[in-house]
Amino acid sequence: MKILIADDHDLFLKGLEMILHDFDSQMEISTARNYTDIFSIIEKDKDYNLILTDLAMPGALWLDAIKKIHETLPETPIIILSAVFDKEIVQKTIEIGAAGYISKASSNSVILSAVNLVLSGGVYIPPELLKDTNKNEFDLLKQVEQLPQTQDVKEKVKILSPRQIDVLRLISKGKSNKQIAYELGLTEGTVKLHVTAILKLLNVYNRTGAVVEAVKLGLIENAN
Repeated sequence: MKILIADDHDLFLKGLEMILHDFDSQMEISTARNYTDIFSIIEKDKDYNLILTDLAMPGALWLDAIKKIHETLPETPIIILSAVFDKEIVQKTIEIGAAGYISKASSNSVILSAVNLVLSGGVYIPPELLKDTNKNEFDLLKQVEQLPQTQDVKEKVKILSPRQIDVLRLISKGKSNKQIAYELGLTEGTVKLHVTAILKLLNVYNRTGAVVEAVKLGLIENAN
């Protein structure tokens, strides 16, 4: 797995590199210290599984920079890791192509959970910001976050809609988010939100775990 991480503070950049290597020692990590570095790196090498970047860095305005990164690597998820924690900025980054937004004050476990979620095809929105957003497409995630942590999975999955069950079936067939979006007539962003809700409701960390749990609960049939 190849990840590009970017931050204009060396200490934070090194710390993030250590966190990711502890998560997966075989992970290949490239580093950048500004947007100019990022643009140069991704023009030469487009084979990245994830880009994890600070928001306010030298080299470009963040809005233009995130758009350019997404346009250059449309299939590569982008996670923003920033000290700027404003709901309007978070929503804007998601609208222009980011797949997640993490506060720099987050614990190592939150950062890794967010990375796992995004690599599984979901989108990470900080739970504390979900309650303040008026965006309709986040309504399901708000509902999921409001469920008691102790509630049984069998009870949680009762709020899964027929559309989410359709998404689960296609996940079990190995379909990508883009393929699922095409088959169901949805946007890829909406599929990401469905995937996020599914993983949270089933209390699993990736698509494989979701399929296993869904079959066990009788939500879908075994694709094999």
